[in-house]
Amino acid sequence: MHDLTAARIWGITRRLQAAGLVALADKADIGAGQRVLVPYKGRDKPRSQKTANSAHAKLRGPGERANAVLKTWRVLRKLRCCPLLAGQLVRA
Repeated sequence: MHDLTAARIWGITRRLQAAGLVALADKADIGAGQRVLVPYKGRDKPRSQKTANSAHAKLRGPGERANAVLKTWRVLRKLRCCPLLAGQLVRA
């Protein structure tokens, strides 16, 4: 399932709006709402859009790296306990 579809099913975009929070997403999430910021698409963008995309990527980078590291942890792929306890495993 696409992450934007999952966010809509779980009401994440609605909760962002209610809490007044902003989320950073990738280009595939265009149309997620005003509270979900995505980079500019297309070629030959003006310098201002290129600068904005660069800042966007720098902010998203650490989160993307953390997700990549978590995906390589075998223990999380074979998790047999309550999903709520997964956070304790990650912290350990």
